[in-house]
Amino acid sequence: MSILVSLLLWMILLALSWPLAIAVLILWPIVWLISLPLRLIGITLSAVFTLFKSILLLPAYLLGWRPAPRANA
Repeated sequence: MSILVSLLLWMILLALSWPLAIAVLILWPIVWLISLPLRLIGITLSAVFTLFKSILLLPAYLLGWRPAPRANA
């Protein structure tokens, strides 16, 4: 679905301004390659914070604390 929406948006851009659409088509892979390290940093930081949370809450879990059940929205 996301690919279809992206294609539709690119076709609209092509109809409005074809030089800009061609530039986007050429530059998009470069932007994607530049963003890859940032995604890896984000995944790593998320894992580190989850580890810290687990370490900090370990004593509570060992003493029998359970998180309150979440209400389904």
